[in-house]
Order: sequence, then C-alpha cells, then structure tokens
Amino acid sequence: MRFGKTEIVAIVLCTVWLLGLASVFFLDSTTPADRLNNIQLQSAMLAIFIPIAVIWIIVSNIRTNRLMHEESQRFRDAIASINKINITQQQEYGSEVNAFMLKKLDEISNAIHKIETQQDISHDFQFSEQRQQNTSVEETSAVFEDDQPTLALGTIAENSKPVLHNSDFIQALNFPENTEDKNGFASLRKAMQNRETAQLIQAAKDILTLLSQDGIYMDDLRPDNVRPEVWRQFASGSRGRSISSLGGVRDNTSLAVVAGRMKQDAIFRDAAHHFLRQFDRAISTFTITATDVDLSTLSNTRTVRAFMLLGRVAGTFD
Repeated sequence: MRFGKTEIVAIVLCTVWLLGLASVFFLDSTTPADRLNNIQLQSAMLAIFIPIAVIWIIVSNIRTNRLMHEESQRFRDAIASINKINITQQQEYGSEVNAFMLKKLDEISNAIHKIETQQDISHDFQFSEQRQQNTSVEETSAVFEDDQPTLALGTIAENSKPVLHNSDFIQALNFPENTEDKNGFASLRKAMQNRETAQLIQAAKDILTLLSQDGIYMDDLRPDNVRPEVWRQFASGSRGRSISSLGGVRDNTSLAVVAGRMKQDAIFRDAAHHFLRQFDRAISTFTITATDVDLSTLSNTRTVRAFMLLGRVAGTFD
C-alpha cells in the first residue's frame, strides 16, 4: 500500500498525539489524585479534538465524493461523445458498407447462375452430341462389330470433366472478391462442375445471403486458427469438445443474432442445417487429398467462417 503526503502527515500527528498523552500520564511525578485530574484533562482534550477530527473526516468524504462524481460525469460525457461519433459514422458509412457487401453477394449469385446456365447448355449439347454418336454407332455396329471394342456409355462425358484441384476448391469456397477477380471466377466455374462441391457452394451462397439480412458478413469475423489435425478429426466423424476449436468465432453479437434467428425463423434454420450437412460431406472428401497447408488456407474462407458460426450455434462443437 502506498502512502501519500496526507497519510504520512496523519501518521506523524497521531504518533505525536499518542506520545504526548503517554508522557503526560506516565512521566509526571504527581500523586494519584493529581493523575486522576490529568486523566480528566486528557478526556477533556479528547472531547475537544475528536469532534474536530470527525468534522474533517466528513469534509474529506464529501470532497472525495464530489471528485468522484465529477470524474464519473466526465466519463459519461466522453462515452456519450464516442457513441455520438460512432452513430454519425454508421449513418455516413454504414449504408455504403452494407450496399457494398450486398452488391458482392449479388455478383456471386449472378456468377453462380451464369455458370449453372452455361452448364445446362453444355449438358444439352453433350447429350445431343452423344445421342448422335450413339445413333451413328448403332447404324455402323454391324460393320465394325468384330474390329472395335464396346465402350461404356457416359465414359466420354465423365473423362471430359476437369479435375477439381484443392486450390480451386479452396478459392471457390471463398467466392470471388469482385467482378474483376478472374481467378476466383475460374475456380468457381470449375467447382460448379463437381456435383458435391456445387451443392455446397449453392448452400453457402444461400446462407450468406440470409446472414446479410441481419448485417452479418463473413469479412467482419476474425475466427481463431484451426490446426489441420482438428479438421481431419472432424472429417473422420469426431464431434463435441475434441473439435471445439472449430467453433473459433467469438463475435458474441453475431452468435446471439444467429441463435435467435435459428429459433424463430424456420426457413433460416432449414437453410443452416442443409448448409452444415453439405459442408460435412464436402470436407470429408476434401481431407482425403488435402495437405496441412490446404487445410490451414481453407480456414480463412468465407464458407468456413459461416460453418464455424452456424456450427457453434447449432451445438456441433459442444
């Protein structure tokens, strides 16, 4: 405990006071009757000084309370000023940020729709081309039956699909940054050609759109880092506390908003559980060939942040 000048002065005065009383009572050579008179004198002195001391104690308390009140008022004024500035900034920039994020989601939605349309056109073309080839084969099968081996139907179509590399899978789950992100759209286009990944991307797009309605954007979340071995445990079927680090989103406001909507909004709840199921399936396949670096990079994607947020609310990591 540190003593200031006031405390030191008080201690010295109290010590002098006690020594003075002791010297008067014990060091004098008076008779017992005189000592009794001295005691009465000391009692009178106490009766004189104690009220004065009490008054100064009260004054000191009043002054302390006044200083504390003034200090708390300054704090309240400072907090009010900060809140006013935050409200002003939100009014000035909040609508711009929300509009930017909504625009990004619209771009992602349009890109997915465009890719799906291209796939439908490509599928129709491939089906028509394959049907023509099958007709041609049927017409000429009698001539070349002994010279050509039989090919299984659909082999050409399956082999023509490009392989989805882990880097494309990761980049597709993060979605393109903007309309100029050519690499992002290229990875998204490749990912949409894989049925399992396309279902996950569609589910992720839907849930990100629903979350944006409450002002929750994945770019605002800063989840904890997840070790690769935890991802592998999750992919192998582990649940509960052993994989609790996957619930690395600590934004209490977002967690509370999502928890409330999960209870009240059936559409949101169904979309969230559908997304979690699709993510579970896709990540189990991805970890088979993924390296530790791939898994660490995956943790920073928007889709994985949505999984961490929704998984924690749904109790996946409890």
